[in-house]
Amino acid sequence: MDSIRPNWDLDSIFPGGSSSPELRTHLTGVKERIAQLAAWAPGLTPDLTAEEFKRLVEELQEILMQFSQASAFVGCLTAQDVRDAQARLLEADLGQISAALASVQTQIDHLWVSIPDGRWAELLHDPDLSELEFYLVERRERAKTKLDPLRENLATDLAVDGYHAWSQLYYALVGRMEVEVEKDGERQKLSMGQAANLLADPQPDFRRQVFEQYEQAWAQEEELFASTLNHLAGFRLNLYKNRGWEDVLAEPLVINRMQRETLEAMWSAVEAGKPHLVKYLERKAELLGLDRIAWYDLNAPLGEASREIPFPEAARFVVEQLGKFSSEMGEFTEKALRSHWVEWENRGGKRPGAFCTSFPMSKESRVFMTYSGTVKGVGTLAHELGHAYHGFVLKDEPMFRRRYAMNVAETASTFNELLVVDGAIQAAAAPEGKLALLEDKIGRSVAFFMDIHSRFLFETRFYAARKEGMVSARQLNELMLQAQKDAFLDCLKEYHPHFWASKLHFYITRTPFYNFPYTFGYLFSSGVYARAKAEGSSFAQRYRALLADTACMTVEDLAKKHLGVDLTKPDFWEAAVSLTASDVAEFLRLTE
Repeated sequence: MDSIRPNWDLDSIFPGGSSSPELRTHLTGVKERIAQLAAWAPGLTPDLTAEEFKRLVEELQEILMQFSQASAFVGCLTAQDVRDAQARLLEADLGQISAALASVQTQIDHLWVSIPDGRWAELLHDPDLSELEFYLVERRERAKTKLDPLRENLATDLAVDGYHAWSQLYYALVGRMEVEVEKDGERQKLSMGQAANLLADPQPDFRRQVFEQYEQAWAQEEELFASTLNHLAGFRLNLYKNRGWEDVLAEPLVINRMQRETLEAMWSAVEAGKPHLVKYLERKAELLGLDRIAWYDLNAPLGEASREIPFPEAARFVVEQLGKFSSEMGEFTEKALRSHWVEWENRGGKRPGAFCTSFPMSKESRVFMTYSGTVKGVGTLAHELGHAYHGFVLKDEPMFRRRYAMNVAETASTFNELLVVDGAIQAAAAPEGKLALLEDKIGRSVAFFMDIHSRFLFETRFYAARKEGMVSARQLNELMLQAQKDAFLDCLKEYHPHFWASKLHFYITRTPFYNFPYTFGYLFSSGVYARAKAEGSSFAQRYRALLADTACMTVEDLAKKHLGVDLTKPDFWEAAVSLTASDVAEFLRLTE
């Protein structure tokens, strides 16, 4: 593992980066294929033959695969260098291609809706299509709730420059921002991603200094970010209004294939478990010598967690712990690392955050992160490689059976984290090391139960306010501050009012309410992990089977089939939350 270089290999996908001739040729091919489908599909009628239907489905999957390959590559380019102007142009080109593809899909959706139910059932009965039935039925049902093709296509075309462009503007704005801090007598300029990593620094005064500069940087651009967020929400709300969708949560729930009862049961269990986390935060404040925890202290390390962990050491440990549960997972992870799938260098010019993206044609993934050398950084590495393993499990499936929702997408990633963190706790030789690792694990629960909940509360309230008109930067700060106070049970000394500006998730156009799925994934994975601990290594194949089904059923059916539980009832969620309560109890015992 010592030979792992800090940068990923993208040339094996399309050599030449944003100037790649192969990429240009590929994009031209995708455009031509979409144009051919656009010329053929409108001529089909509701009494189309089985052969025509199968060809239509196959063509859609092939185009989707080719487009996703290019989209993933360009996403990697814009993340590794936010100043890559050529990559931004490619991103805009992809937006146009996406709009063209969406236009054709809208025509096809309308065709599918017009097929009589009896004929539809006959078409799906074909052995070659039966495995795609869930996705095809789902898409047809969603199409019934949308506008007619003419208006849907108009909305799609206008969205390129009137909706998605606002998201691209956000990334451009963040890319030019810097934070200047002083440490050990030296001043240095940092990207926003680098600055965010420093909020886990062991020195309290330095953490506060970084946070003050970080918050100030967002404040200086707040009017631009407020305008961007307002226009994103305005477009979405107007589209909903024209479709007759009154509830802003309707679309994210459908996208995540989950019922409202499931969401409510989850949040109810989380609320009941928060007092345990308040006790943890109070004890952490004592251990850090603080009267109360502030926002910038949430990730402050304790004890050995402040030791810098070299990346090769982190990589070896992740492979070892995953391999203990499943030899396949360990071997896959080692191969991903040795094949240079991970971009982990800590440098300026990179996009904040971390992600994993799949290349369906290559049957590979790439992981992006800015490795911080902390226990949290090790967890992030394990998390993103969990996404990669999920992609590996589905790599040979048809494209329509790879399209899992965001909430179950967090299953494999969080499962990886739990394996690695618990492995580190068990391997800790000294009580201080165990305590530090346990504290970091509980800190993740704080993130999913409190931080993510504050984002959900903010976004819900923001959309309610946006329906009445534009929301000022001052109002956004107030909404964010109140949401954080409510979600954290007002236990923090200081909050992050400009979090609405700093969190790119609020500016993602493809997936509305990019928040609650994280908490779902964390708790669902915790329940799966509890089952794995109870059953041992024999659960590995059942776990793999669960991942394989994530794109072909609702989350309620997935849980019923593989775990035998009802997600609309509180029992499962309460049991998952109780695992965190046990961790807190152990933390309090160790720190008495």
